[in-house]
Amino acid sequence: MNKYETIYIIKPEVSEEGIKAIVEKFKSIILTNGEIESIDEWGKRRMAYPIQDINEGYYVMMNYKAAHDIPKELDRVFNISEDILRHMIIRVEE
Repeated sequence: MNKYETIYIIKPEVSEEGIKAIVEKFKSIILTNGEIESIDEWGKRRMAYPIQDINEGYYVMMNYKAAHDIPKELDRVFNISEDILRHMIIRVEE
């Protein structure tokens, strides 16, 4: 298993329950074939530049160990989720 770090930005108009559901959805994808080390919810923050005319977003950072196919699946789900503005998946060298 490899170590990964993922940061994603949720649209600011998503409700608190919606944010919890989104975080749980991505958490469950990782747990299918991996283990989560930490999930840090940074909350709403102003972005350096607007994305789709939106100036702020809800930031979430996850550190985890997973099989090589999990980041590909996460990327696929991030891309089809309408509530995600941006995401970045990085493999961390040990």
